[in-house]
Amino acid sequence: MRRETTWLKTGRVSKNWRIVDAEGKPLGRLAVDIANVLMGKHRPDYTPHVDCGDFVIVTNASKVELTGRKAEQKMRRHYTGYPDGLKMESYGQVRQRRPQALIEDAVRRMLPKSRLGRVMLSGLKVYGGAEHPHASQSPTPL
Repeated sequence: MRRETTWLKTGRVSKNWRIVDAEGKPLGRLAVDIANVLMGKHRPDYTPHVDCGDFVIVTNASKVELTGRKAEQKMRRHYTGYPDGLKMESYGQVRQRRPQALIEDAVRRMLPKSRLGRVMLSGLKVYGGAEHPHASQSPTPL
């Protein structure tokens, strides 16, 4: 009996739609599960150099749980490119202003830092409320 490793081709990947309700779930643990599905590591035919992951829809991003005092103490930083252009805001402020940014950033940091990682991240759809426009894809729960 021959034993061969099967490698997926880019055109032969069938992608499914998954949905996750983020209400009451810790941010990091939720991001790990989402990143694994986006990369395709939940599939038996996972191939590292092919985007074989599923699409993921995240609802209720504004109700994601931040454990401890991370909402006040943990800071989100970005640099504008100008002198003295460091902008900082707490995770609590980010959750009020743009709640999907918390989940997108956490998942982005868990994906590969390459062109393939950016393609994988495009399969993530995050919404602050319970409604989403992807009902026609008939997503299954994660």
